[in-house]
Amino acid sequence: MFDLAGKVALITGANGGIPRATAALFRRLGAHLVLTDLDPAALDTFAAALPEAQARMVTARVDVTRRADVDDAVALAGREFGGIDILVTGAGLYVEQEVTAMSDDDWRRTIGVNLDGVFYTCRAAMPLLRRGGSVVNIASMAGHRGSVRHAHYAACKAAVLGFTRSLVHELSPRGVRANCVSPGIIATPMTEAIMAQNGAALIAATPMKRFGTPEEVASVIAFLASDAASFVTGETIHINGGIYMD
Repeated sequence: MFDLAGKVALITGANGGIPRATAALFRRLGAHLVLTDLDPAALDTFAAALPEAQARMVTARVDVTRRADVDDAVALAGREFGGIDILVTGAGLYVEQEVTAMSDDDWRRTIGVNLDGVFYTCRAAMPLLRRGGSVVNIASMAGHRGSVRHAHYAACKAAVLGFTRSLVHELSPRGVRANCVSPGIIATPMTEAIMAQNGAALIAATPMKRFGTPEEVASVIAFLASDAASFVTGETIHINGGIYMD
């Protein structure tokens, strides 16, 4: 589909549904991988299950809410590969809560993973991003239309959209692009609860009459990471089967 041979891709939250599919696709497309996640044992199990390839792969335990963890992972990419060509911020937290039930800690935890983590990762990676590189931040349909009982998550994702558009002005002179994908309801462990509670209504409201798959999001991420999207920056691609059209 696309050729990522020899490219170095750093993916946060790499044991999540969409990042796992992205890592597997990048592996097939020839990219070297730096995979980070909060659970190192689960991450290593996933990495070991990926097919053999000539490209190299390293893993690291990273809590994206901790700047030092993120800085260490980016430094690892620099030591192992000399730089970064592709950055995918996949770490995410999706908790169902009404605003009146959110504690200060609940709010800060969600902001920490979904927004601070994107900031820390992009900031740390920017000096190592090579000309022709690509940043793909995973936003969400929730960032465009809001989300019932997920106001903190929606607020983070809306902020990621604005942050990414702002990055364009700093990255473009260095020949690096920045874009977002905004998935709708994708069948992953993170969305199991909402699919169980409201799946029939969501499918009825979706013109394509089904949920998306992580692989369908991964293929769009791969496009944005590839030279096929060499003049695409500051954009957001919706992947939602038509349930929301901007």
